[in-house]
Amino acid sequence: MKQLFFILITGLISLNGRSQDITGEWNGLLKVQDIQLRIVFHIQKTESGYSATMDSPDQNVKGIPVTSVNYENGVLKLSIDNAGIEYEGKPDADGNINGTFQQNRVSLPLNLSRQSIEIEKKAPARPQEPVKPYPYHEEEVSFENRDDNVTLAGTLTLPDKDGVFPAVVLISGSGPQNRDEELMGHKPFLVIADYLTRNGIAVLRFDDRGIAASSGNFKTATSYDFSKDAEAGVKYLQTRKEINRKKIGLAGHSEGGIIAPMIAARNRDIAFIVLLAGTGIRGDKLLLMQQDLIGKVYGISDEDRNHNRTVHGGAFDIVLKSTDTEQLKTDLADYLKQAAKDIQDTLKPEEINASIQRVTSPWMQYFLKYDPAPTLEKVKCPVLAINGEKDLQVPAEINLEAIKTALSKGGNKQLTVKKFPGLNHLFQECTTGSPTEYATIEQTFAPAALDEILTWVKTQTK
Repeated sequence: MKQLFFILITGLISLNGRSQDITGEWNGLLKVQDIQLRIVFHIQKTESGYSATMDSPDQNVKGIPVTSVNYENGVLKLSIDNAGIEYEGKPDADGNINGTFQQNRVSLPLNLSRQSIEIEKKAPARPQEPVKPYPYHEEEVSFENRDDNVTLAGTLTLPDKDGVFPAVVLISGSGPQNRDEELMGHKPFLVIADYLTRNGIAVLRFDDRGIAASSGNFKTATSYDFSKDAEAGVKYLQTRKEINRKKIGLAGHSEGGIIAPMIAARNRDIAFIVLLAGTGIRGDKLLLMQQDLIGKVYGISDEDRNHNRTVHGGAFDIVLKSTDTEQLKTDLADYLKQAAKDIQDTLKPEEINASIQRVTSPWMQYFLKYDPAPTLEKVKCPVLAINGEKDLQVPAEINLEAIKTALSKGGNKQLTVKKFPGLNHLFQECTTGSPTEYATIEQTFAPAALDEILTWVKTQTK
């Protein structure tokens, strides 16, 4: 699940016949089911108007720059083009702004004021996170993807300073991720690395390109680009005297479960791969299923979900046939305007532009078009594919079956498949599988899934 980002649109607000200076700090509280997120906007006057940044203290995010500003007819608007987010608010007599936050047709109230907001919030309990000192060796490392001139920064954990060990490279899921794959207060890669290393397996985990201490540009990269970063990690491990060169494997979560087979299909040095909620079907089909399942658990009606599926499916079809990004933007704009007209809906220009920016990004175009099956057919090393039964982002049944079919077609009989009852996309024991549960669950990674990974990896590295 992505973090929510917000962009403030600034201007002078006419209030009871006078103009209110909106420079300074504005505070709001967004409530999403059981989750409360504080939002702080910092507004400054510039020569051409205003500029602003946003903080989300509860997500440890600060200084996000504002990209657009608009004020018309006494209405203050906030928007994020690439996330489909809009905010509209009107000032009241007390100098506050009362408004509505909307993302993908889901609306929530969001009021802004000058007063700072304090919520009684304890640090979430994360009992699985290891506490230093660790009973193993930990080392900060860096390595090069020379093809793309990218330096990746990471952490290598070794069971001991002395010895020669099998190793696993961890590959993160979609979105900007640090080496711990940190999201919603959880650090799943830290937990996995700690568990494996305590049990005799060396682990390399690293920050995505352009994130934290790694160089490069995250926004322009595709899954293929990320595969070259992870493969550079394998090459780095091959230079280390503590690593058994013949026993280096990959473990990829979500998008990482697409990337691991890419590397294994072209690099025979890969001893094994672990697919943690990896997908075996084309990206457009996966996203349609994902949107429908999450919409259903969010309470969106059958009618609205069917409409969304039809509109998104049509847009994805246009992407699949496209060979030119600029023409694709034009085609999508025409399509979305007609889709709105057909149901007598009013799509604002900024809504259409937001959808186009998301769908035409390099990563999204590649993801929608990419079919993992042909690559899986070329994988010859042992494969472990596991899924949570309540995973709404990568539905277990259809994806595990697709992985099994592709590997079998390629003649690979070294496949172990397991579906864990009651686990979500992050492999947490959960109630519904909804992404809104992720932060509220204390558990970071189910012990049963950790044990399955360890037992299987040890079998491959005897």
